[in-house]
Amino acid sequence: MSEKKQPSVLDGFKTFLTRGNVVDLAVAVVIGTAFTNVVNSVVKGMINPMVGAFGTKNLDNYSSCIKDPCTGTGDTATGVRVMWGSVLGSTLTFLITAAVVYFLMVLPMSKYLARAAARQKAKEGAQEVIEVSELEVLKEIRDALVTQRGAGHNEALVAQRDSEHKER
Repeated sequence: MSEKKQPSVLDGFKTFLTRGNVVDLAVAVVIGTAFTNVVNSVVKGMINPMVGAFGTKNLDNYSSCIKDPCTGTGDTATGVRVMWGSVLGSTLTFLITAAVVYFLMVLPMSKYLARAAARQKAKEGAQEVIEVSELEVLKEIRDALVTQRGAGHNEALVAQRDSEHKER
């Protein structure tokens, strides 16, 4: 009896790492992290100052007090505050990130994939036309052969009858 050798944990780990999905995922995480820094800079450097034209430059300072007394900031704050400014800032960051990802990555990629699918479909359509025409030609050849056999068979029968008539 031959025993099948179980793959080692190291071999399994190597297989896992060499799959394309893991590498693609790692690249996506690294790029996503770098991209997050860019978006945060845009929000803090451009969006917050625009919002600051109407109030404070830092969105995190916007809050509402739902239980008095709301005094102090950070750990020394008293009362109950709703920090809606930080929620607004995070929402703007998310929307900007989503818009950039959609318009610079998803939309161009979907257009490219649609064009590639159309080219592939056109190529398959042309291949199908060629296959259909070849099939039609083969059917015509088959029909011609059947006709020739039938005609040759009939001629042989006629010749056989004629020879039988002559013998009588």
